[in-house]
Amino acid sequence: MKSLSKASASAMLTLAVTAAVALSATSVMAATPAWVASWQASPQPTWGSDFLFPTNVPPVLYDQTVRQVARISLGGQRLRIVLSNAYGREPIVVGKTTLAQPAENGAIAADSLRPVTFGGKDVATIPPGASLVSDPVALPVPALAQVAVSMHLPNATPISTFHWDGRQTAWIVPGDQTSHVVWAQAGEAMLTTTARPLLTGIQVETKQAARAVVVIGDSITDGATSSLDKDSRWPDFLAARLVPHGVAVVNAGISGARLLSDGMGVNALARLDRDVLTQPGVESVIVMLGINDIAWPGTAFAPSASRPTLDALAAGYRQLVKQAHAHGVRVIGTTLTPFEGALAGTPLDNYYHLDKDALRQQVNDWIRHSDVFDAVIDFDAALRDPAHPIRIAARFDSGDHLHPGDEGNRAMADAVDLEIVLPGLASATSSISSKTLQER
Repeated sequence: MKSLSKASASAMLTLAVTAAVALSATSVMAATPAWVASWQASPQPTWGSDFLFPTNVPPVLYDQTVRQVARISLGGQRLRIVLSNAYGREPIVVGKTTLAQPAENGAIAADSLRPVTFGGKDVATIPPGASLVSDPVALPVPALAQVAVSMHLPNATPISTFHWDGRQTAWIVPGDQTSHVVWAQAGEAMLTTTARPLLTGIQVETKQAARAVVVIGDSITDGATSSLDKDSRWPDFLAARLVPHGVAVVNAGISGARLLSDGMGVNALARLDRDVLTQPGVESVIVMLGINDIAWPGTAFAPSASRPTLDALAAGYRQLVKQAHAHGVRVIGTTLTPFEGALAGTPLDNYYHLDKDALRQQVNDWIRHSDVFDAVIDFDAALRDPAHPIRIAARFDSGDHLHPGDEGNRAMADAVDLEIVLPGLASATSSISSKTLQER
């Protein structure tokens, strides 16, 4: 066997050192703290008094404090909040803001109260169309815990940007009460709402880079008809399943959302970057959109609109997938759930029609077999009544024949194969049901 020349030996030594340095750098990077999206309420523009539903927020807030509660998915040692003036036409001044762990009826735990700053300042301005990310706040919070965000709006503040269906009670009181532990003295001046003014995101810092799954959808994803203040939307139950794997779930549902057209929020392609692709840590998106595109035309929501064709909906899905793939994000499609008899006895009692359901079934067939998505979750099969497949099974129905109730939401989350959402997840705990985790 011939001995190595000095040049060869030197080259091999250089390669070995380079490999060792690269390996060391990789280890350091893997252990570097990173920010990940842990909660979201997708921003919407407020609407006028002539719309079918009230906004549930005052048109202007002036020298008032808003306290909102949100349940994060992944926990961390530090948090930061995201505020939005996406649809505002003038700057918004945000005054003193605090973060804390909530107690009952709008109270907070005194020892958890932390100030929130923006660029080191107590007061910040959000330009029209912009968002505002806070400085990191040292408040250790475990996974699936709630946090309370209190912000004072010192000036007359038109509410142009909000999230309508928060499914969580928020409180509005006079003056700067951001540091008040309880608001018992507010009396008749206290207002409550289930809408979310300005607050659109909470991010957490994890010890090493974490992954996030974003769910973009409509009212079924947003949690309409889920129990108030119970965090029982289907993405909430999915979060309980994914948290043991170190994965956050971010809910980008908007009640009334559509794939192709604006509804009670802008169309999916118009909000894809903001609500999905720029979320820190996002690796996969679950898409559950289309039922409002099919059912809104001809109702009080869109009396003169035309129903989209299967080709138009397919083109919308393809474009969404193409844009997500360009950012390296995996896309999981879902079938549209049954809705026979939806919203009967309401001003939207023509939401359902046999022709609309025929299109839904065509869309579902396309979603299942087009191979456009990286994977498919069959929510239609999970929720339908086996004896009457165009209707939601009674045990999963909220009662309006469109939206699942809490048990339906749980069934949806349990129908998700975690391995198709993020391939490579450890299988040891993937079979643990969301119900078991929720009860721990």
